[in-house]
Amino acid sequence: MKKFTVVVTLISILSLVLAACGGPTECPECPACPEGGECPPCPEAPECPEAPECPECAEPGVPLTDLGGREIVIPVDNAYPPFTYLDESGEGIGFDYDFWNEVCNKLNCTPVFKECAWDSYFEALAAGEYDVGQGGITLTLPRSLNLDTSMPYVEYGQVILVRADDEIGDEDALVASDLNIATQMGTTNEIAAIKLVGEDRVVSFEEYDMPVVALLAGDVDTVIIDEVAAIGFMGEHPGEMKVAFSVTGGELLTIYFPPLSDLRTSINWAMQQMFADGSMDEICETWLLRPCTPE
Repeated sequence: MKKFTVVVTLISILSLVLAACGGPTECPECPACPEGGECPPCPEAPECPEAPECPECAEPGVPLTDLGGREIVIPVDNAYPPFTYLDESGEGIGFDYDFWNEVCNKLNCTPVFKECAWDSYFEALAAGEYDVGQGGITLTLPRSLNLDTSMPYVEYGQVILVRADDEIGDEDALVASDLNIATQMGTTNEIAAIKLVGEDRVVSFEEYDMPVVALLAGDVDTVIIDEVAAIGFMGEHPGEMKVAFSVTGGELLTIYFPPLSDLRTSINWAMQQMFADGSMDEICETWLLRPCTPE
């Protein structure tokens, strides 16, 4: 059995070599050997020409710009305006929906949105259950150690959101008070809240929209939230909330990929095209009320 395998392997290799040369190169006929003399050497066969370049094979790091209709599976929770949420008819809308539709317009792919709970988001992504992860996710070192990332596409800060009739002067006033801060567990918002007022004054919820629901109901005093998300929630509840002050700045949103994803360079290329042709800023102005291109 081993001999058969070796023979088949050698035949396969020989076939590839001959195919690269465009067929076997025969040695020209040897001149006749004179009687009683030495036979002159057979002329050498010409060398194989270089194999032609394969146009379908991209060099490492070069993006594939046509995905041939490939499905891109994207997790969403549909409770995080302005990124992913449901309209009155139950249709998914928001930044991510428009973003991926435009990305796939550039790359000839098909976005497929699947609901996913936040508490299993990164584990499922790392396991390859989804192709990409977005949803207004901040670029952090711990996350990027386990997942690949795209180029950043939005710079933002975290803010304190309060009810419209509340008066909280600034960060020092909040820290000096006994007011609590609501947030979603497992987020950079929760980390910032604990750093600001201590764990005892932080109220964490599993779902991203629940801190805002609790704020409007009067069950919590403040909410720490990404600036871009605050814009979305205030748009959903006009006149009911306001931003008291900013807590952080210079944070970046990115797209996450499973390790060694073959989509990373292609999606980075599509994003560069979107920034260049203005479609990225158009999406940002629609959902984030400002362009994404740095001023």
